[in-house]
Amino acid sequence: MNIPKNLKYAATHEWLQVDGDKVTIGITDFAQKELGDLVFINLPNVDDEVAVDEAFADVESVKAVSDIISPINGVIYEVNEALMDAPELINEDAYAAWIVKVKDVTGLENLLDADQYADLISKEG
Repeated sequence: MNIPKNLKYAATHEWLQVDGDKVTIGITDFAQKELGDLVFINLPNVDDEVAVDEAFADVESVKAVSDIISPINGVIYEVNEALMDAPELINEDAYAAWIVKVKDVTGLENLLDADQYADLISKEG
């Protein structure tokens, strides 16, 4: 299982790359494997607000539709529109296929490091 050490993680299986008060969010390798082949993603809009524990997007796989839950508060300033035409990019490389970039971020204190996330998914697997 690929769990990059330089990222932060949420218990709901999102990864976060923190750069000051800006954060890039995607779903983890574990999440994309659990979902299976992704066929559609419903993305938010630029300037949408995200809030801790609330869905901001959803992905549809051949198995199910799953919400993507925000682990932080903030405002979306960029959306990865390439995923609209090619949601399978997440299956190909979950850590390269980011979903949104968020600014004015708060709520980072509850995130997991790579070791904590690895421990979490070892209990779920």
